[in-house]
Amino acid sequence: MREQPAFGRRLKALRAERGLSQSALAGEEISTGYLSRLESGARQPTDRVITYLARQLGVEPSAFEEAPHSGSLAQALSLAMSSDSDEATENLIAVLERADGEDAILRWQALWLASVHWRQRGERGEEQTCLEELVRIADEQALPELQCRARSHLARSLRSTGEVSRAISIAVDAHRLAKNARLSVSDTGGALLTLVSVEAEAGRLPDARAHADELAELMEGRSGVLAAEALWSVATVRFRQGDHEVAMTYLERAMQELESRVDLTLWLRLRLAAASLCLQITPPRTSHCREYLEAAAGALSLVGTPVLCQELLTLQTHLAFEEGRFAAARAAYDELSGHDLRLSYRDRIRLHILNCRLMLRERREEEAIRRLKELGEEARQESNIDLAAEIWRILAEALEDVHRDRPVRRGRSAAKK
Repeated sequence: MREQPAFGRRLKALRAERGLSQSALAGEEISTGYLSRLESGARQPTDRVITYLARQLGVEPSAFEEAPHSGSLAQALSLAMSSDSDEATENLIAVLERADGEDAILRWQALWLASVHWRQRGERGEEQTCLEELVRIADEQALPELQCRARSHLARSLRSTGEVSRAISIAVDAHRLAKNARLSVSDTGGALLTLVSVEAEAGRLPDARAHADELAELMEGRSGVLAAEALWSVATVRFRQGDHEVAMTYLERAMQELESRVDLTLWLRLRLAAASLCLQITPPRTSHCREYLEAAAGALSLVGTPVLCQELLTLQTHLAFEEGRFAAARAAYDELSGHDLRLSYRDRIRLHILNCRLMLRERREEEAIRRLKELGEEARQESNIDLAAEIWRILAEALEDVHRDRPVRRGRSAAKK
């Protein structure tokens, strides 16, 4: 037997690396409840279960064994910072869990690396746990730079999970800290990036536009990663305001600004963002979208994470629908729903909206309308106003189509009689 909680931690990591949901991994032989208890460390695995799970994951049973942990947090941190391997970071996280009485700044550095690790894997709960502690440590140390960075990243993470109201409050704090302490362009720009994104997500477009203009002024004459992200942020606000052509111009400038050798992951994400905007324009620019997705797919083999892979497949699903390839869109959606979704809140909701639109075409009107109402109410409760408005619009169109079709169906039924 392998010892808990190390077995559960390793099991969850292996499942996450393959993008599998708990139900997909559990299969026919064990329940998802039992698998959940294994991952949490609440149940000890038997040899039979270990063999079964190894077969499901396509690994040897020895893959569940964790490497011996470095004795101190300083040693584990040094190994993680000097290596690109997931094993080094997982070792750091394991050491961090049992570290006690360590230097606060040393612990802050370890937590920062851990939060990045969880974010790249779409494990938002674990990421937010790290970020909450980063905020606490930064406040204890009264270091404005660390206070600003921790809050900016926490607000971004909260936005991605739909917790917009709290994200705005924290992003405002980060921006205030940056201005009051006269922090660097990097820290101030990062705080503004976060503030603009959460305000836009909440539908507070005048505020987002004002802060986007402030960000653009701050980045004037600058280049590199932060400048590209700033242009992307401005594009997002303009798009939400309905200035689609202006938004695409800003995003194209962002793509031209950043060479792939500088930051290949951001280079890829910018093309996914451009593809997404192309699909949301009326009428959708499907040919341009396809070009952006093909470019992103080429980079994905080099820097692909479970989150980026799911984002690409999601956009390919939307593209198939807009091109009228409804069977392909349904197949892609079903493939995505069989996995543990790691998408942002907005992308997840838009994917569920697409499923409803597919159901409407499949004549499953009642189910689709019920689900759209649930999604609309969920978005409203999360203060995601523009997303809720999009859902209610689609719902209204669906109801109109259903009511338009009903007299025809009744007429056909009467004719048959």
